[in-house]
Amino acid sequence: MDQQHNEKSDNSHLTPGRKPVLELLASRPHALDTVFLSEDATGLGEVIGKCRELGVRFRKVRRPDLDRMFPGNHQGVVARLRGRQLIELDRLITQVCQSPFPLILALDQVQDPGNVGTLARTLLALGGAGLLFPKDRTAFIGPAAAKAAAGALDSLPLCQVVNLARALDTCAEAGLAIYGSGTGPDSRNLFQARLNFPAVLVLGNEDKGMRPNVGKRCTEMLSIPMQGGFDSLNVAQAGAMIMTEMLRQRL
Repeated sequence: MDQQHNEKSDNSHLTPGRKPVLELLASRPHALDTVFLSEDATGLGEVIGKCRELGVRFRKVRRPDLDRMFPGNHQGVVARLRGRQLIELDRLITQVCQSPFPLILALDQVQDPGNVGTLARTLLALGGAGLLFPKDRTAFIGPAAAKAAAGALDSLPLCQVVNLARALDTCAEAGLAIYGSGTGPDSRNLFQARLNFPAVLVLGNEDKGMRPNVGKRCTEMLSIPMQGGFDSLNVAQAGAMIMTEMLRQRL
């Protein structure tokens, strides 16, 4: 069990793919420990040049070694970070008021790493404050999520809590508005709602939605009107639409 945990922890410090690694080199070179490059890969001159320019260590390795490090589509390059830093909930709540877009995104058991990565990238692009998520049944913040996020997980504050419902209570006590995404009869049309900030937006599991004990912490459930024949969007699409409308209202 300990060995398995350590492997996951090590994996969480890997960011694969040329574009994500270049974005890390541009935004947070100090966070990089080593960039690993496949000996047989071509077109990595820009990555190597940036590493040399910024003083970031890089190593050329055999492709089988890189494949063992990250058994997926790494495009011949994998960056190892010094380690993602998780922050305490109190600090995240303090930081939300200082963010360009004072919104915390809370993920209730969102399990697809691609969705986590995409949501993180959207939140960072809009200027959001950070991600809040429970320890259990959440997509591991590892290489697959990191690749979809293209560097966003290494720039966003991340807060992991034991009990998400209690964490939302703490946010509410600090004066944050708590909104959820839902399609029930009590939900409100996103484009007709008047939203308050700072706020938390809670998104639920891809299949089961939000857990009841988490949902009842939301002061208002927001729904996206569907007029094109579809009855639902995936969590990353829905989250992007809701966050964009929230930012529009904020501005």
